Amino acid sequence: MIKKLTAHGNSSALVIDRAILELLEIDPNRTLLNLVTDGKCLIISPIREPERHKQFAKALESGNRKYAKMLKRLAH
Repeated sequence: MIKKLTAHGNSSALVIDRAILELLEIDPNRTLLNLVTDGKCLIISPIREPERHKQFAKALESGNRKYAKMLKRLAH
């Protein structure tokens, strides 16, 4: 499916068809969405358990801080 962005104030919006929202069980008024990119692609995914997501993000940040030097060495 190909979509165009829509002007929304000073921003742009992506309109997601109702059928896709229903398929993914996304409630536009309640479901939080996670947006990530690798610099080339944008990935949008629903967050099913917001509290668990917050805990995971906190643990990931802590691990990145703790092991930053080692991870940089492994990347080379």
